[in-house]
Amino acid sequence: MSTERLKLFVANRWLESRTASWTPVYNPSTGEVQAETPNCLASEVEDAVEAAAKAFPAWADTPPPERAKFLFSFRDMLIKQRVKLASIISRENGKTIAEAVGSVARGIEIVEFACGIPTHLAGEAVCNLSSGMDFVTLRQPVGVCVGIFPFNFPAMVPLWMFPIAIACGNTVVLKANERCPLSCAYMMNLLVDAGLPPGVVNMVLGEKETVETLLRHPKVMAVSFVGSSRVGRIIYETAAANGKRVQALCQAKNHALVLPDCSLEQTARGIANAAFGCTGERCMALPVAVVHEAISKPFVEKIMEEAHKIKVGSAEDPGTVMGPLVTPELLERVRGYIDKGVSEGASLILDGRSCRVEGFPRGFYLGPTIFDHVTDEMVIGREEIFGPVLCIKRVKSFEEGIRVINQSPYGNGSAIFTGSGHYAREFVCRIQTGMVGVNVGIPVPLGFFSFTGWKESFFGDLHSHGRDGVIFYTRKKSISYRWFKPEEGAADKIGTWG
Repeated sequence: MSTERLKLFVANRWLESRTASWTPVYNPSTGEVQAETPNCLASEVEDAVEAAAKAFPAWADTPPPERAKFLFSFRDMLIKQRVKLASIISRENGKTIAEAVGSVARGIEIVEFACGIPTHLAGEAVCNLSSGMDFVTLRQPVGVCVGIFPFNFPAMVPLWMFPIAIACGNTVVLKANERCPLSCAYMMNLLVDAGLPPGVVNMVLGEKETVETLLRHPKVMAVSFVGSSRVGRIIYETAAANGKRVQALCQAKNHALVLPDCSLEQTARGIANAAFGCTGERCMALPVAVVHEAISKPFVEKIMEEAHKIKVGSAEDPGTVMGPLVTPELLERVRGYIDKGVSEGASLILDGRSCRVEGFPRGFYLGPTIFDHVTDEMVIGREEIFGPVLCIKRVKSFEEGIRVINQSPYGNGSAIFTGSGHYAREFVCRIQTGMVGVNVGIPVPLGFFSFTGWKESFFGDLHSHGRDGVIFYTRKKSISYRWFKPEEGAADKIGTWG
């Protein structure tokens, strides 16, 4: 049986790539290659940008309420097709069906926010600010925008990008993730069915060369990125050097501070879900628990109990709690981190490397893994592992816990588990992360607010979705008005101006 070779989506048409270079798309549950992604030629990427540039003037002139009507139609299609879309996500990424459906729901939140674009685009005005003069500030689209997104949320993250961009009147070129492109491709068909004009949203495929072509193209005006900090910094520097605005949402090493007065059972359950949910493959995962020594022993016992409840299996099995990792390369990378943690002297109290799933011998499976007595000097305590590995760091006080978390170069998210309003307030005020949870393990804001990472977890000035998203995808124009009383008889001359 031949493997499907994916196509580009340009101006509402599916086009075959002329490339000789292809990337495998696995089914992580079975280990089989189910499709291949083209590494597009530079000329093919340029064609997509040109299609977006050609479509921009008419789409920008489309009244915002008309753009909102289209988004309402697209939203309805996403809701009707959410289970089908979730099934595609499971097959390409390894999320359980429940996790995939949840990710689609979070994407739909952003579409619903974008449907309110007539209100979000409202400008500012002051009448008679100076004698006889009125001042108005408008928001207008920036032009062709690019979205580059990772494998871990192949449908949700593009939904963070293009709905707000097109609602604001821009056109878009998406660089779908080469490892998980199937769900994004499916959404392109939904856009056509919803009545999107040709060229407003386009999709290209590829790796480094594709990205570089987009970053340097003179008709690209804005770039949204989600991925590693190393790549995010390069994208930020390259795109900014070429005159583009950039928002780069990057990696993390999120910590939770666990205090003795927490609700132990709920805390352990919340941290287990945050650490092992989506197989740990999310930038808002919670891979480090900073535990006060006074509660460390019962916490370890309880978190082990929660981890043992997790059933690892095929993503499409409704009984599965945790599916496989996305690729064999990531599986080996995470196993390598576990080996490193052992060699560094951390206490491996739960080893997921021996995990096997009956009937799926080639799947990319790794069981929940827990290290105790991890220190900041250890690689596993500092670097993002991006797998189902929880590191426990022990501290003697609240102040030490704050220091441990704040010394991380990353600042995506953090959490505190406590029953004390005083310590919760101190934590919220002093912690150096952009998103904070109080007894919430995954403090991701709803789509009406912005995703606000700090430090090396974000490069740029304006964050993703929410109000920041609207500001990012528009530019201000300020107008000064002064009108003079017409001279007598001037109105009679108007008909002669043509």
